[in-house]
Amino acid sequence: MELKLHTKQKLAGEVSLPGDKSLSHRAALFAALADGVSEIDNFLDAGVTRAMLQALSAFGVQYELNGRHLTVFGHGLDGWQQPQNPVFCGNSATTYRLLAGAVAASGLACTLDGSEGLRARPMERIFQPLRQMGVGIESDNGRAPARFLPRSRECPLRPIHTTLPVASAQVKSCLTIAALYADGESVIDEPGPSRDHTERMLRSMGAQVISCAGNRVQIVGSRAPLHPLRIDLPGDISSAAFLLTAAALVPGSFIRIPSVGVNPTRTGFLDALRSMGGSFSVENEREVCGEPVGDIRLTASPLSATEVSGDLVVRMIDEFPVFAALACGANGVTRVRGAKELRYKESDRIAILCEELKRIGVTVKEFEDGFDLVGGTCRGGEVDAHGDHRIAMSLALLGLISPEPVVVRHAEILNESFPEFLTDLQQIGGEVCLSA
Repeated sequence: MELKLHTKQKLAGEVSLPGDKSLSHRAALFAALADGVSEIDNFLDAGVTRAMLQALSAFGVQYELNGRHLTVFGHGLDGWQQPQNPVFCGNSATTYRLLAGAVAASGLACTLDGSEGLRARPMERIFQPLRQMGVGIESDNGRAPARFLPRSRECPLRPIHTTLPVASAQVKSCLTIAALYADGESVIDEPGPSRDHTERMLRSMGAQVISCAGNRVQIVGSRAPLHPLRIDLPGDISSAAFLLTAAALVPGSFIRIPSVGVNPTRTGFLDALRSMGGSFSVENEREVCGEPVGDIRLTASPLSATEVSGDLVVRMIDEFPVFAALACGANGVTRVRGAKELRYKESDRIAILCEELKRIGVTVKEFEDGFDLVGGTCRGGEVDAHGDHRIAMSLALLGLISPEPVVVRHAEILNESFPEFLTDLQQIGGEVCLSA
């Protein structure tokens, strides 16, 4: 599918988003670990979350998905069944890494596999500490597929005290899930902050997960089933970033997005937008199951270049593709450093972003851990999504400011995380052109 976006007028309106992708993943998995029926509203129905649901089905977990409402019939981890075939996680590293923690705790023998793209992503960062906890894992050079060896449920996991080499919510979450079923207290330290959705949601379900100063998490193992969930998931800040960027790029535009998750471990994009002169506010702030939620209101304003590095990188790690699109509309040279982790996402996002931006005239220089980007240099042309949903949407947004059309090839990948992206853009006045 080829995609072109443009607009002949300012963008304006209100858009309600489907549930946060990270929270949707966790809600489905944690509900499967709970004892009882969980009811989850505003669940994100997309390629990556379908991967989680289908993987849970392989373990005998039953669920019903009606629109954005998910019902999960949980029987605790002891109710999981031996899968008959390798469990396929699609292109979702979140599914793979979080599910690995539960599989490790279950003692069930199984093989976790995924797409070719997922097979290229590093998994030794979870395998090595899980082995320290007593899990037998066989893998091909620390990548998927990996075979989890059987272990008696009468033999609990060993608790772990570990310091992660890189701050990573997925690795931390994997180990936290496994530690819930360990014989004693585990401690996980990180060199910097990472998103804490797992800790917040597990605490709301009765788990003893303690967030401490200095980026430390303590987990008390008990093997007790979690309480069922009753939750209305907030909108995804990562999806909101695309719509906020669209409105910020087009002079005179205005947008309001109600009920968005504004967890401070995820709002780095908003901080970067503010540093560029973005005019927005977060209103009606509240909490839902321990998660901060607010309504975001933005009015387009002139943007200036900024610099991103340090802890801010972790707090906006998923938003760098759309941040690059935002920087294309800013005056000056935007600099990103300390973001080498971007090379290990769905694609090498540093290399791919720089390569494709150059194709449409953007002046950008690649570095090992980031890039320098000169705003106001986009002229238009053809680009490729490279199988990365965020790259596809981010490049498409540049059609709103380019003097010539920006054509994104293989744009269908956007359905992996934000199926309503095009519909929402049309709702606020964007013009969409699709072709086979």
